[in-house]
Amino acid sequence: MKAIAIFGGTFNPIHYGHLAVAEEIRTKFNLDKVIFVPTNLPPHKNPVDLVSARQRWLMTNMATVSNPCFEVSSFEIDSGGKSYAVDTIKHFREHFGDNVKIYFIVGADMLIDIAAWKNIGEILKMCRFIAVSRPGYDIQKIFNQYFLGAKNASLASELMENALVEEVSMIDISSTVIRQRVKEWKSIKYMVPEAVEQFIHNHQLYL
Repeated sequence: MKAIAIFGGTFNPIHYGHLAVAEEIRTKFNLDKVIFVPTNLPPHKNPVDLVSARQRWLMTNMATVSNPCFEVSSFEIDSGGKSYAVDTIKHFREHFGDNVKIYFIVGADMLIDIAAWKNIGEILKMCRFIAVSRPGYDIQKIFNQYFLGAKNASLASELMENALVEEVSMIDISSTVIRQRVKEWKSIKYMVPEAVEQFIHNHQLYL
């Protein structure tokens, strides 16, 4: 059976940390492809220094073009408005049919809010989560604190059964740090692919 993973995010900007995680998950789970889906507007947080959706989509394409197993989807951007995981997963489930296994990659920090996601029960029927570790986050502590204490015990149980926790070799880079370095006129070389670095400078993003 074919298997793909959806990797959503603002990618503001995309960096080598994102790419390293995607490739490690791809090889660990023997995935046919990882589909990057830049968010139009994130529903659960106020975007800081968020550049246009088209600019983020272009940077994501530049960063992934050299890997034939990576793909970029404009589904959330084309849909407009706030981007909800349930709509995105439903789109890919309908596109690929039932013969393709679908995973959804999330960072450990996103597990904190996952029980509050729109139609989380429906999401759990369509795909499995791959929760990847990030520096400074203890995944087991997050499970214990936010899932075991959930008011809806059955949902908490389903979430824990459905989330595959993966410790990955993390590159400690964040989009927040990159944006701050650009503001301070510091180098971001080797934090993002060269094409993305040039795009940021040429279009004076994050200044």
